[in-house]
Amino acid sequence: MPGEKASAAGEALLRRLRRLVARAATIKESDYKQLLALLDDIETTRSGLLKKCGEVESEMRQATARTTAIGAYLRNSQVHRGKRHN
Repeated sequence: MPGEKASAAGEALLRRLRRLVARAATIKESDYKQLLALLDDIETTRSGLLKKCGEVESEMRQATARTTAIGAYLRNSQVHRGKRHN
């Protein structure tokens, strides 16, 4: 299922971010090369997480639209069967 794959990818990005934060705690301020590499890794992970957030937001909008459509269909079908919707 695509949602499960996206969820797994998001979880992997979060795990990576946690590892990067732990790595940041061990780097000395004087090691500029490692700091630059760490900043690049964090920015890459951050952009990946933002992309996943956008995908989740899109899925939520689709689910909301589907729920609204199902509710409208239900109300319409009840009207045609003579039931009133409260």
